[in-house]
Amino acid sequence: MLLRGLTWLVLFQLLGTAINHLLLPVLPGPIIGLLLLLVFLIVRGEVGEPLNLAAGSLLRYLPLLLVPPAVGVMVYAADIAADFWAIVGALVLSLLLSMAFAGVLMQWLVKRQARREERS
Repeated sequence: MLLRGLTWLVLFQLLGTAINHLLLPVLPGPIIGLLLLLVFLIVRGEVGEPLNLAAGSLLRYLPLLLVPPAVGVMVYAADIAADFWAIVGALVLSLLLSMAFAGVLMQWLVKRQARREERS
């Protein structure tokens, strides 16, 4: 079951990488693969058990992915300090855009759920 879920994840990453090389070199392949997986799951309407198991297994190791960025921050602390205000501005702008998007998306999902409940 775990192998089937990991196969789906790798398949979508490879598909995204192929699209990246053939059609869309602006976005990284894994990001395209994640977007394709999101569309697939939205169309399907549920997350299957193999994919859920594989994602849950990988989430246990998520903190290990934070080690290289932490080391990079320590190594390049002087460069980061030189561009501190530009970095802060970019982070604040991205935070505001993300919060606005999340709010609009949440409103849309609540309205969609209300329509579903009215039909039943």
